[in-house]
This record gives sequence, structure tokens and C-alpha cells, in this order.
Amino acid sequence: MLPNFIEMLRYKRPQGSLAQRKFCNRFLKPVFGDPDTHGNYILVLGDKPKVMFAAHHDTVHWKSGKQNVYIEGNVIRSNGDCLGADCTTGVYIILEMILAGVEGTYVVHAAEEVGCVGSSALVADNPDFLSHTDFCISFDRYGTKSIITHQLFTETCSEAFSQSLSGILGMGHESDPNGSYTDSNEYRGVVAECTNLSVGYYDQHTNKESQDWEYLDRLIDALISADWNKLVVDRTPSLGYDDLDNRPTYNYYQYDEIEDKLYNFVRNYPQAVVDMLDSYGITYEDMLEEYDQRNRFK
Repeated sequence: MLPNFIEMLRYKRPQGSLAQRKFCNRFLKPVFGDPDTHGNYILVLGDKPKVMFAAHHDTVHWKSGKQNVYIEGNVIRSNGDCLGADCTTGVYIILEMILAGVEGTYVVHAAEEVGCVGSSALVADNPDFLSHTDFCISFDRYGTKSIITHQLFTETCSEAFSQSLSGILGMGHESDPNGSYTDSNEYRGVVAECTNLSVGYYDQHTNKESQDWEYLDRLIDALISADWNKLVVDRTPSLGYDDLDNRPTYNYYQYDEIEDKLYNFVRNYPQAVVDMLDSYGITYEDMLEEYDQRNRFK
């Protein structure tokens, strides 16, 4: 299993990049077929499965291309601006579960790192599988213990569900209310239990990012052998606020149109963006080169 995972991690694939397309054509298209109109890859195994497993195929790498990946003991690292285990690890888990024949709806989303664009568009499309989906589990959380119960300070899954998920995995996972957001958050209004599960990476989005591959192996074994019929539903699908006019505000996050979030942050905090880019060693020339490349391959 591990050599294939290492090869997947070599692809630096910001949304819209050539490396992202090559990655999807190599690893996803042979399993899922063509993506939907939003770039999401979807596969349903079984008769109206209640569980949806989610990941995303874009990464936060600044430049498109490939990087060197190496192993130190039980940890995988890279020589790039980040490893990209967020969310290559989730994609790899999904491919292994499909190979093992685990029933479920599998979705590898596009454009999560730029505002969950693929998942929000898919929810708006209201595909048939959402009518029988009770659980949405993203494989996109750092660490080895978290079952996220709240995203953006809003409950997305119940404590009863969290305990049942921990029970069927048998790895000591615990409820964690401190989630930011990922694709599963977009389903909270139509799917009862939406969570994000720790997959063993650390220091995501930085050049120190690493992946605990021993934990990953154990997690995949647990996911494949789990009795998914024992999951508990104890939450009613809800956005977490009554209407858009009375929505809460948390820090700079807004419940605006998904594609506006990053734009608003850049507009409101330009110096912070400059400081962050500089801390990653990203120059004006780097930005211009990447801009030209992305527009070339649109």
C-alpha cells in the first residue's frame, strides 16, 4: 500500500493546476470515471448506502508540479512547501476502502482549499444519494484522536454519533468540538451526522507537514473492518442558524457565498496576506508565474 501513497504525495496540485489534472487522471478517473460538472468524483457502492465518505483532490501547494517525498521512521515528509497529506491521505483512504469493497457513497471533492467550492455546488445540485445519506465522514483532520462535532462553532454531528463511530473503529478516538471546516460542513443542512476524522497528519499547510503512516495503516484496517450499521443518528439536519439574515459571525469567517470568503479576507487584511506569503517564501515572481500557468490550463 505505502509505495502508491508515496507516489500520490509527490503531486503538488493547487486547484486548477496541471498537476491536479494529472493526479486525477492517474488515480481517480480509473476508479470513479469522469467527474461531475464541478470536478467532484463520485462513486456509490451498495444499495442506497447511508454513509458517505469524503475527501478532496486539491492541495495548498503554491506551485504545480512534483516534489520529493521521504520516510523517517513512521513519519512521511517532503522537501516542498508542504507535504500535501491534506488531503492526499483522505483520497488514499477512500481508494483503499473502495478496493476492499466497503459499501458507501464516495466523494472526492474539488476546490476544498479555496472555499469548499466543489462540495457546496454538489449540495446545491441535490443529487439522489443525499436522500438516503445519514452520515458524512470527511477524512481531513490532523492528529490521531479527533471526531469533529462542531465546525465553525456550529454542531455538525451529535455526541451519540461520535461515540458510535469511536466504538466501531476501536482506536480511542474522542469527540472534538474545535473543528474549522471542511467539505462535510457543507452537508450539515441535508445530512444528519457530518464529521471530520483524524487521519494522522500534522502541521498541515506548512513546510513541516508530516504524516504518521503507521497510524494510517491501522486506521484503514479499522475502517475496512468496521460495522457501519452500528452508527447512531441523533441529530436533525440543520444549517445551525434560522435564516441568512441572523447568521452568526466568527472571526473573519462569514456565511457568505463560498467563493467570496477568501476574497473578503484578502480585501480586509491585505497586510496579513503579504506577511503570510512572505513567511512561506513566496515572491511576486512566483505568484505571477503560477497565475499565468493556471490561466493557461483552464
